Amino acid sequence: MAIEVIKKAVKTPSTGEDDTARIVRDMLADIEQGGEDKAREYARKLDGWDGEIVITPEEIEAAIAQVPEQAKQDIQFSHQRVKAFAEAQLESMSEFETELSPGLFAGQRLIPVNTAGCYVPGGRYAHIASAIMSVTTAKVAGVKQVVACSPTHPDRGVHPAIIYAANLAGADTILSLGGVQGIAAMAFGLFTGHPADILVGPGNRFVAEAKRILYGRVGIDLFAGPTEILVIADDSADPEIVASDLAGQAEHGLDSPAWLVCTSRGMADRVIELMPKYIERLAEPNRSTAESSWRDYGEVVVTDTREEAVAVSDDYAPEHLEVHCDDLDWWLKHLSNYGSLFLGEETTVAYGDKCSGTNHILPTKGAARYTGGLSVSKFIKVLTWQRMTQESNRDVGAVTARISRSEGMEGHARTGDDRLYKYFPGEEFDLGL
Repeated sequence: MAIEVIKKAVKTPSTGEDDTARIVRDMLADIEQGGEDKAREYARKLDGWDGEIVITPEEIEAAIAQVPEQAKQDIQFSHQRVKAFAEAQLESMSEFETELSPGLFAGQRLIPVNTAGCYVPGGRYAHIASAIMSVTTAKVAGVKQVVACSPTHPDRGVHPAIIYAANLAGADTILSLGGVQGIAAMAFGLFTGHPADILVGPGNRFVAEAKRILYGRVGIDLFAGPTEILVIADDSADPEIVASDLAGQAEHGLDSPAWLVCTSRGMADRVIELMPKYIERLAEPNRSTAESSWRDYGEVVVTDTREEAVAVSDDYAPEHLEVHCDDLDWWLKHLSNYGSLFLGEETTVAYGDKCSGTNHILPTKGAARYTGGLSVSKFIKVLTWQRMTQESNRDVGAVTARISRSEGMEGHARTGDDRLYKYFPGEEFDLGL
């Protein structure tokens, strides 16, 4: 049994991030102090945008008119499936009440946050699907106020298809703001009067860092970095399809890792041989981006067994995980660390990214070891409650008093003592005195 790395990345997803935190922290402080005027100033400086920030209903209608009918139908197709999957997630959650011991009742409630801020990337690529993924899921969860924001282009503002998708998904407000200034506006409630309780959505390293810095003050979906793909392939895989999928994800960005784990050295060598062909067929600037991504961040590992392949994959904990192997049920059962899993050649990451139904806002940088992607549950607080009878205090009060005194917390113990004295006058209890 052996694991062999035949292509090693020369960079990691954290390469080049040293100055990001300082830049973002300064911008957030500037915008919090300067408010809407400072946010507008950054929009002018960074995006060349001098128009209105809040997109009006009339502007929404004008943008919708610019979206081709086929594009509208495609966006509707995606929205229907994302919405249906989110509704199924919501249905799987439940409130309950249970009697833990005689007279001691406890339960949980599911309460959506009041305001969600959804960031929709729109700079280099118009991430239409991100509007669907974030806004739709928030609305299905029952969020009252959903604010979406997206970067502008000097000649047209926010991409019309992003406006159409966000509006279709149910966004209450759409802001013409991108980058840190967009995240700050949603977090601080600028232009809407509704500070976000949670911030969600993918973005560049500055957007990700802004969310990280604000975490605690607001909730976030997850700590996101450059997009990732890992493909596991055995001898049954089609190397052409594997190479196509790796190249397809590598176009995301210069720092997007593409990883391949094979149980066959011949398969690994063939995919490596094919990668230049599948990168070359991309148009610029995607071609150069994919070339750099594969050169600097791509890795290929060969294992002797599928058990070793599972161990390697779980160690990477990739954002997107494709399995091009026989016996897919075995892989589904044994793999555990991934953002989203795509089983079989017929199921590619791009389907999940755009329209098949599962969410594409997913954990990166190994975060899949402890969290999944964006779901209805991210927008819902699971709150517990309890109710007790006087009789149930007989046991709970005494145990609480004794544990509290063992911890040295006399004030806690006395709250139990006082109830026992009130409800059961004249009785003696072992209170740990």
